[in-house]
Amino acid sequence: MANPFAKLRLFYSETAIELKKSHWPDAKELRELTMVVVVGIIIIGAFISLADFALFNVVNLFTTLVS
Repeated sequence: MANPFAKLRLFYSETAIELKKSHWPDAKELRELTMVVVVGIIIIGAFISLADFALFNVVNLFTTLVS
């Protein structure tokens, strides 16, 4: 049976090698990308809020017409 600690050590060493290959953003790039995410969340949140409000009013209108 293989040593589980050897597999764990191999996993961590390969993970460290892959992390060294990746690109880490600098402070300016991180700020810009964070703003893109925040603006995207605001836009999607506004759309969902507007759709929820519209659907609520449509359902409310139909229920008052039926009863």
